[in-house]
This record gives sequence, C-alpha cells and structure tokens, in this order.
Amino acid sequence: MSIQQHTSLVKKTAMMLGFDYCGIAKVQPLDEDAKRLEQWLNKGMHGTMRYMERFFELRIDPKKLVPGAKSVISLLMNYFPGEKQNDFAPKISKYAYGKDYHEVIREKLKSFLHTITEKIGQVNGRGFVDSAPVLERSWAQRSGLGWIGKNGNLITKNNGSFYFIATLITDLDLEYDDPFVKDYCGTCTRCIDNCPTDAILPDKVVDGSKCISYFTIELKDQLIPDEMKGKFDNWMFGCDTCQDVCPWNRFSKANTETDFRPIPEVLNFSTKEWEEMSEEAFKKIFHDSALTRPKYQGIKRNLKFIQDK
Repeated sequence: MSIQQHTSLVKKTAMMLGFDYCGIAKVQPLDEDAKRLEQWLNKGMHGTMRYMERFFELRIDPKKLVPGAKSVISLLMNYFPGEKQNDFAPKISKYAYGKDYHEVIREKLKSFLHTITEKIGQVNGRGFVDSAPVLERSWAQRSGLGWIGKNGNLITKNNGSFYFIATLITDLDLEYDDPFVKDYCGTCTRCIDNCPTDAILPDKVVDGSKCISYFTIELKDQLIPDEMKGKFDNWMFGCDTCQDVCPWNRFSKANTETDFRPIPEVLNFSTKEWEEMSEEAFKKIFHDSALTRPKYQGIKRNLKFIQDK
C-alpha cells in the first residue's frame, strides 16, 4: 500500500469508528508550546495538579512517547447533547452527561490501531485521550482541525468546540494536513467577559487554579477557598460558561454516540434529590460516569459550596 492508501485507510477508519474529524500532522518537537507550558507552570496556574509538571519532555516530543514516531493523528468526537438539564438542577458540564468519555474513546482507539494493523501490517502506535502527557489541542491545530480560542479550547469553524480530542501517535508515514493558521475569534471577548471566576486571561492563557472545573473536579480532598463563594453560578461539576457564550457554538449539533446519551438523573435530579442521595445510590447510578472523579464526598462538598452563599 502507498502512503496515500495508508492515509485514506486512516481517515476512513476514523469515520467508521464515529469520530467527526480526523487530521494528521508530521511529528516534530513542539518548541513554542514548550515555552508557553513552562511559563504557565512557573506561574503556578496548574494549582495542585502536580501531574502537569511531570513528563515535561514527553509532552513536547512525541518520539519520546512512541520511538520512531512519524505521524500524529488527531481525532475529534462531538459530545454536545440534544437535551438540557432542568432549570432547577445544580449544573453539570455537558461532557459528563453520559458515560465516561475516557473509557468510550479508549476502546475506539484500541479498535483503530487493531484495524490499521490488520490492513497494513505491524504498526507501532499509542492512543491517548486526555490522560497522558500529550498537548492534544496543539496537535489538533497542527492537523488542520481548528484554532485555539481565547478560552484555550480548540474551536472548529463548522461545529464549535464541544469535542473530545483523541491523539494517536504512530510510526506510519502518512500525508499531512495543512495546519489551521487563521484565528476566527477576532475581537470577541465573550468568554473572557463571562468567566465567573476571571480565570481567562489575555493571550489565550487560562489560569487553571481559578477555574470552576479545577475546584469542582481536580481539587481532591480539600475545601474550596472561601473567596470563591457566590462565584460558581450553580456549577456543581465542571463549567461550560466560556463555551456556552462562544458565538461559534451556535453551530453545535447534537451528538449521535449512544454512550454519550445523558444519564436521566443528570438531566432530572433536583438540588434536593442530589442532597438526599446516599453514597450507595451515587455509586450505583454513576458507576461509569465522569462524575465519580471527585467521588461522592467531592460532589457533596461542591453541592454544599454552591448552596452556601
């Protein structure tokens, strides 16, 4: 098979597995991104997320993750839901409405590698989804899928930003897509103006240590600082404000992935039902949901925090 045929197989496999976009970039060190990441870490904007300090070299050079790597395949999967939470529920980020995306996409990446290995022969590669030292948004932009918005999210021109990003690093020679070089945010500052905790700074910098998602998900076994009281806008798990106000997300369409179908309780539970839920019920209802990340006690802490104004 030729490089063109390999590339065609990769793109067809992506569509077959339910990914909405597939772009390919040539492996190279991310020198500029490395500088930005180093500055961000030095300013302490990762808060208590110490894992972001580790494996710095792996983050900026894919060949250290996959020896002999030649191509980075970036994949996007839509998670925008067709349904909304009831108006009286504590708010949950849309990415957590259904089954935990890590599990769903990890399985798809395994199938991806299996399929191309079956058709091509021995292929060395590793798939990553938001849980390894990979700068996935940078690679998605270099693969021609979109641009990085002022809120730090990858934005596609056709369908906005409600996408999971998966990355597949392989030793396959492939045809490379042109990087996305234009920035269509223009002078718009809606995400900056509407961030409840002023976490979005100029020059596409997000202070992770001020983000509601950080406080409600990443801040394990700790109290949320008192100075944040009254600023969470009823967000109990994560925060979508900067995406909800983005004009590009008026083009978002409901996803068709059955595993992302909302858990009924996410849509329908009232604040009272969340408050009265036992740990046993929580584990039973949300056993394969991202809501288990802060655990039962974390959800209870978040709920108390947004109620105690």
